[in-house]
Amino acid sequence: MRPRSDGEPSCRACLFAATARCASFWLATVTSSFSFLYSTNGIMASWPSKLEKFATAHYLSTPLTGEKVQAMYVWIDGTGEGLRCKTRTLDKLPKDPSELPVWNFDGSSTGQSRGEDSDVFLRPNAIFKDPFRRGDNILVMCSTYMPDGSPNFTNKRHTCEQVMTKAAAEKPWFGIEQEYTLFGMNGQPFGWPNGGFPGPQGPYYCGVGTDKVYGRDFVEAHYRACLYAGIKIAGTNAEVMPSQWEYQVGPCLGIEMGDHLWMSRFIAHRVSEDFGVVVSFDPKPIDGDWNGAGCHTNYSTEAMRQEGGIKAIHAAIELMGKKHNEHIVAYDPHGGEDNKRRLTGRHETASWEDFSFGVAHRGSSIRIPRQVDEDGKGYLEDRRPSSNCDPYVVTERVVRTTVPSADI
Repeated sequence: MRPRSDGEPSCRACLFAATARCASFWLATVTSSFSFLYSTNGIMASWPSKLEKFATAHYLSTPLTGEKVQAMYVWIDGTGEGLRCKTRTLDKLPKDPSELPVWNFDGSSTGQSRGEDSDVFLRPNAIFKDPFRRGDNILVMCSTYMPDGSPNFTNKRHTCEQVMTKAAAEKPWFGIEQEYTLFGMNGQPFGWPNGGFPGPQGPYYCGVGTDKVYGRDFVEAHYRACLYAGIKIAGTNAEVMPSQWEYQVGPCLGIEMGDHLWMSRFIAHRVSEDFGVVVSFDPKPIDGDWNGAGCHTNYSTEAMRQEGGIKAIHAAIELMGKKHNEHIVAYDPHGGEDNKRRLTGRHETASWEDFSFGVAHRGSSIRIPRQVDEDGKGYLEDRRPSSNCDPYVVTERVVRTTVPSADI
């Protein structure tokens, strides 16, 4: 390139240099974004997440024509813990779940049917706004049914709804504290030293600072996504074990509790895809001197919330104590076996073998909050449900025990 007469490089040279700089920057950025994962034979196993997200954002910004809506159907799979989903196109935005079509899936691939008779049907129960596709697109919480119309064996919502309908006059309110732990793709709690452990528990609960909390970006994203979706999420905080968090959903009336908590879990798993972390609802994810994870269930009836309601609270606790074993079996998806690892009598738990209650006592089965005791009305907190519990099962069990007329 010839220099200009004033000694400055030509415009073409400037353009060439700028282009080279941009290309170098782009290459460096993309290279740094790549997290190549190779198998033993050297074949690349995954693409860089950042590059994918940029590309996805471009296509998701493409407007839909007419009134077309994408509806993602979500359901609980055969494990009683996992969630599955798939999407269909609708011609218009539905106003109520009854306007949505019944759909089906291959239950033999989700542990919900046999291969020779694999169709399982999805009946829509609740609609939420889709925080990922946004616009008029929706998430749909569904329950599973067999071709003859009977509920699939994994469908715990069916009987829960029956119980809640019978107990409607009692106006049962629930608020659930969902605890969970973030893990890296290497199977280690997110932010923990490689091959080691962080300092002892103490500074992490409701903590702030790089050395106190791990994964706040995920937590904030999940919180905002739930609010957008219409989940009745009430708050969030860092928990006692580092990389362990909690969010609260409620108050919810009756069957609504299960719908909202399950969808909040789905959103958590979906957000985790964007951050490259794994959300674990295991009730005791790390052995040793570390807190487990629960799903503390706050519960009240209208009688408990009225003046003098403390009497109704104590009456409910007495009934729950008489059916302690039935509750333990119902409070995790493996008949109480998961909770045996967590409910040891240590780490702010009561032993699974014993029933107890107390005012402001976090080592009891049932806790009466101090303010409730002073006000003489309010609610109780059942601290026994595990973090991986089915909220349909838990809320059904609580109501069946405390409202005998609603038992089925």
